[in-house]
Amino acid sequence: MTSELLKLIIPAILTFGVGILITPFISHILYKYKMWKKSSVILTTDGKVAELSNKLHNDEEKKTPRMGGIVVWASVYITVFLLAILFLLFPSQTTDELRFFSREQTWIPLFVMLIAAIIGLIDDLSVVKVFGSATGGGLSLKIRLGAIALIAFFVGLWLFAKLDLTGVYVPFIGMIDIGIFIIPLIIIFMIGIFSGGVIDGIDGLSGGVLATAFTGYAAIAAYQAQFDIAALCMAIVGGILAFLWFNIPPARFYMTETGMMALTTTLCVVATLTQALFVLPIVALPLILAAGSSALQLIWKKVFKKKLFLVAPIHHHFQALGWPAYKVTMRFWIIGVFSATLGVVIHILG
Repeated sequence: MTSELLKLIIPAILTFGVGILITPFISHILYKYKMWKKSSVILTTDGKVAELSNKLHNDEEKKTPRMGGIVVWASVYITVFLLAILFLLFPSQTTDELRFFSREQTWIPLFVMLIAAIIGLIDDLSVVKVFGSATGGGLSLKIRLGAIALIAFFVGLWLFAKLDLTGVYVPFIGMIDIGIFIIPLIIIFMIGIFSGGVIDGIDGLSGGVLATAFTGYAAIAAYQAQFDIAALCMAIVGGILAFLWFNIPPARFYMTETGMMALTTTLCVVATLTQALFVLPIVALPLILAAGSSALQLIWKKVFKKKLFLVAPIHHHFQALGWPAYKVTMRFWIIGVFSATLGVVIHILG
């Protein structure tokens, strides 16, 4: 039990430390090359200027860089490397157990995190290099959704063809064999969770929500004795906490797509590997609320010709009502803690 706890705690601590150490260098680069949006003009679906959204997204005035998500995923990969080096230099049962880079459990999520992080980084770089664009530049939503769908497709195909994964666990019902339909199911879930990335709009909000979600899946994986996955989740939590150290108001940088794409896709892969896909909407409830409110806003405007929320996603609606940003953030953190705990309990008891 002691070694298992250390396997979860040490990667988290190490990743947090690495994140704190590398942030000054990353931050220096982001500020040196002015890696913030040069224009924050946001248009509604009917082509009009979204005045309320513009007031809440004045990045060009605050001059806060994007790409802070690099801190999270870079610290995770550095930690993986450091633990591998530690084992090579001091081979022992202890240093071997600390490693969580394993073919059986973590190759796929780590590979997915890297690919998604690179795609997100390309989007972020294209955003900061576009001057005077009404949309702010960046990859189009169709391209980003297509990339996520493609990642999910290959993940599903690999799991189906190589690991014979054909079933999904539904709490209180049990395993249901759906055969090759596991592939479109993974695509749907990954796109849905990625869509929740719109929650990255207030200082500290996305980091706190994602940290609780990954902690929840660390608990599920540990309960299943998948300790490499659990260690990876805790390492990610450590990286997120390092990011949060600098992202709390006033934010030193924003996570943006390189972080959100990497973390949301990895979260979905972890949920799939732990057979806890159907509690993902509960564990990551704040992401679902953010994505759902944006979808509802679009539908409501098309059907009723008026807005359901003052601003979507819903966290900006509360800001528009007059809530200070810190109140919105902390209340969403509370919701995230309760929903993640509930999701873990439902999966274990179900």
